[in-house]
Amino acid sequence: MRPDTPRDPVAGPDEGPSPPYPIRLSGPVIKGFGRGSKELGIPTANIPAEGLAEYPDLSVGVYYGVVALDPARFAHEDAAILPAVLSIGYNPFYKNETKSIEIHIMPALSAPSPTATADGPVTFHKLPDFYGTPLRLLILGYIRPEFDYVSLEALVEDIRVDCEVARRSLQRPAYARYLAAAAGGRADDEACPEDVRGATGWLTGFDS
Repeated sequence: MRPDTPRDPVAGPDEGPSPPYPIRLSGPVIKGFGRGSKELGIPTANIPAEGLAEYPDLSVGVYYGVVALDPARFAHEDAAILPAVLSIGYNPFYKNETKSIEIHIMPALSAPSPTATADGPVTFHKLPDFYGTPLRLLILGYIRPEFDYVSLEALVEDIRVDCEVARRSLQRPAYARYLAAAAGGRADDEACPEDVRGATGWLTGFDS
């Protein structure tokens, strides 16, 4: 069960991702367990878990990062690179037997956060369906381990907090630069570290 302790407001060092991050995962968006939107009200994009074989020491749990969708397959008004929170594992609340990668794509950090408050009904960002669209993911940090919960409501509230932790973590300058390619191409600036330029180039390089 989730420990009854306060949550940290951010995750990961302020200086930026440290090894093994950033971690690159990619694949087409596939059908998941069908519970994210229907039962939880939290839309998720699942990608095949086979890519995790390259990272055998990666713990199950909740992470944050940035994603891009192939614009040739999915045209949307949001930025080319978007913030994301994701779970890797078995979801103890549902007792899954198969490891999965479930990604919740959040709105751009410049937009109001739909999960900023627990007062009243909680809403989560939703994009139109994009099954089959190639997706690329950079995991930039780890938030917490997987937990079981006493209720569905407790699970949803913890995911809401995960979204806010991810947003605050990505708003720090060393992480925000991974989103800069969506704001005028500043990730390609010579002042941007080469490793960040390489990572964001891979993230959006669907034609390469």
